[in-house]
Amino acid sequence: MSDSAPLGALAWQFAILSLVAVGGANSVIPEMQRQVVDVHGWMSSTDFADLYALARAAPGPNVLVVSLIGWHVAGLAGALVAMGAMCGPSSVLAYGTMWVWDRFRTAPWRIAVQAGLVPVTVGLVLASGYLLTRAADPDWPSYALTAITAGVALKTRTNPLWLLLAAGALGLVFA
Repeated sequence: MSDSAPLGALAWQFAILSLVAVGGANSVIPEMQRQVVDVHGWMSSTDFADLYALARAAPGPNVLVVSLIGWHVAGLAGALVAMGAMCGPSSVLAYGTMWVWDRFRTAPWRIAVQAGLVPVTVGLVLASGYLLTRAADPDWPSYALTAITAGVALKTRTNPLWLLLAAGALGLVFA
């Protein structure tokens, strides 16, 4: 895409980023910055950092930075094109995937894939919890407090926020 046609270039760049932005727009910020600063020269690194900070300060989803980049490059039309390109392809892919997933809900392969994904998902969640526990807990009493809090959360219907508040208070008292 030529930089003399910024709307087309915006659409192309953000459509591609949309399909690889697993976890949201923040996962592709480095590539977004590379494209708009280094490849296309639409703005300086400082401008990009300012737009990113503005998007993070504003209430709303992290994808707001895309509309600000589009606005900076081509005004209102740029903001609309960039947001449409960032949200459209991934939404269509998700819709199509769910349509196929629902259509074949009784197919043996779907049941097998779903059954296989359950332990993977549980493992990823447990791995995340383990890594967060290791990063946050400096000693064995902290590990014990985390384990007790997790156990109570799993065995009761108590709101986890209350448990986190209680664990935090205990951690402050005994730290």
